[in-house]
Amino acid sequence: MTVNYGSKRVVVGAHYGMRDWLSQRVTAVLMALFTVVLLAQLLFGGPLGYDRWAAIFSAQWMKVLTFVVFIALGWHAWVGVRDIWMDYVKPAALRLVLQVASIVWLVGCIGWAIQVLWRL
Repeated sequence: MTVNYGSKRVVVGAHYGMRDWLSQRVTAVLMALFTVVLLAQLLFGGPLGYDRWAAIFSAQWMKVLTFVVFIALGWHAWVGVRDIWMDYVKPAALRLVLQVASIVWLVGCIGWAIQVLWRL
């Protein structure tokens, strides 16, 4: 005799749980640390102007760190926006269009960041 205690739970929507929660926190900490590094360079580096900004981002380590932060920002934004689309946009076709548009926009922003960082 088989006893069935309840039904199988069907999970829909943004069901990524701990992985997304942790990625949001890790990317937020990375962006906060970058902000502290950038503020320290701005506060203790002399007068602000184009030359100062160019000097800050001319070091290869700063370009790489900034690029990593842009990737983290893109991932952070993607997780948040994806969850918003999944929670509040019910028609599947519209949700897919919005998700694809979000991905295209975020990849475009990261591509633009590459151009800006390595053009200095």
